[in-house]
Amino acid sequence: MSSPQAISERLMEAYRSGPIPSLRDELPATDVDGAYAVQSASVRTWVAAGRRIVGRKIGLTSAAVQAQLGVNQPDYGVLFQDMRVANGAQLQHAQLLQPKAEAEIAFILASDMAGRQISPEALAAAVSAAVPAIEIVDSRIADWKITFADTVADNGSSAYFVLGDERQPLNGLDLWTCGMVLEVNGRVRSVGAGAACLGHPLNAAVWLAHILAERGECLKAGDVLLTGALGPMVPIQPGDEIRASVGGLGSVSFTYAS
Repeated sequence: MSSPQAISERLMEAYRSGPIPSLRDELPATDVDGAYAVQSASVRTWVAAGRRIVGRKIGLTSAAVQAQLGVNQPDYGVLFQDMRVANGAQLQHAQLLQPKAEAEIAFILASDMAGRQISPEALAAAVSAAVPAIEIVDSRIADWKITFADTVADNGSSAYFVLGDERQPLNGLDLWTCGMVLEVNGRVRSVGAGAACLGHPLNAAVWLAHILAERGECLKAGDVLLTGALGPMVPIQPGDEIRASVGGLGSVSFTYAS
């Protein structure tokens, strides 16, 4: 296997030059630790270049999305400040390779969360607000022909995210049966519910807290947590207007500019 730094540099170049073939010849499909080592190498490079970490994204939490990509477990990636798109704003076509959109519930943390024994109740107490969100995912792997290790190494196939303007406290919210509708140009393209995200978005957040603890990291106050798709992701094209609505949380939107 090539070194994590060498694989990271290949992925970095793909951002500039276009998608590359799957890394499976250098990074075995099931090598979870190796894939996260590549991701960490990329994160170190980005932070050294001045990018600021603002949270985490959890991926592959929906059975529908796992089926789309042929995997059977969640993953995570790192969110940076420059990945955030303002609600209702335009995202430029030139900034993406082969993008897809998915609707999610995001949490904003009010306090640090560290440790391997965090309960859903403790995690909920640390959440200051829930927000409707759209994640714009992308892959530096050609044609999305990815293994689990590919997507982990590629920072969870992350690209951009949009948060709604409304902030709702968890108390009184039903994030289990709440419905989700994702529209593209006014046409319904994806539907789902909170239960599609590992049974409940809080379950996804707890999973992340535990995994980070195993790797000597933790969730921090102020972090944005994208908890995972509530329904199938949808390819988007230049000129598309994308809107997601989540029951009890409101809506969020952006335009993929041509």
